[in-house]
Amino acid sequence: MTGFVSIDRNEVTATVTLANPERMNALDTTMWRELEKAFVALSADDRLRCVILRGAGDRAFAAGADVAEFATVRSNRAQAAGYAGVTHPALQAIAHCIHPVVAQIHGACVGGGLEIASMCDMRICGESSRFGIPIKRLGLVVSYHELAGLIALVGSATALEILLEGRVFGAAEALAKGLVTRVVPDAEVADEVSAAVSHIVEGAPLVARWHKRFVRRLADQRPITDAEMNECYACFDTDDFRIGYEAFLEKRKATFTGR
Repeated sequence: MTGFVSIDRNEVTATVTLANPERMNALDTTMWRELEKAFVALSADDRLRCVILRGAGDRAFAAGADVAEFATVRSNRAQAAGYAGVTHPALQAIAHCIHPVVAQIHGACVGGGLEIASMCDMRICGESSRFGIPIKRLGLVVSYHELAGLIALVGSATALEILLEGRVFGAAEALAKGLVTRVVPDAEVADEVSAAVSHIVEGAPLVARWHKRFVRRLADQRPITDAEMNECYACFDTDDFRIGYEAFLEKRKATFTGR
């Protein structure tokens, strides 16, 4: 039975759920395509201010790609290249979502699951969560585009440690390595994510989007152009700046409009 990707949303937030609990939310090709489609659609919705990404149940965020289907979709070089044409766009859709994306991690977050989580902006997990990319056991490599998010989080040396040893390790070590943003008791993960999302959505949404774009751009070694530098000052022409500035002077909470 194939899994699926669901979207639940309210006015300003959306929750994307990887739903293949019988296989620890491992993603088959259908789910990879649905994941891309979900994030492309959410990124195009200006009403949103934050997206939560999680796995169904408490056993796993995601155990990565569904190895059971490799015999038909990833058994040789040509198939693997085609498979990357499905997984890469999904990972990029998460990374380039205009809204902040918070990974809500319960249980295992390994292999491709960790690659997915690394594309999010924040990762909050429970104390019993487990992490790793034990792909060496399959005789497979992590491709360039899959490595990008991991290296951005932990750097080249730690990324190599994770890949070369292939260990599955706990939440405390993941926090020490910089893989996760926060570790809380298992029963408090959802509440902690909810609190983080509340902090995010009460801010100016245009500012959150600009900050995401600026951080991604600074990972590119090309010099910042004059046009890019001038974009840093565009916020001063927004309604949100005027709303925030007046609220600050009047010592009250601002209600931003995203304009």
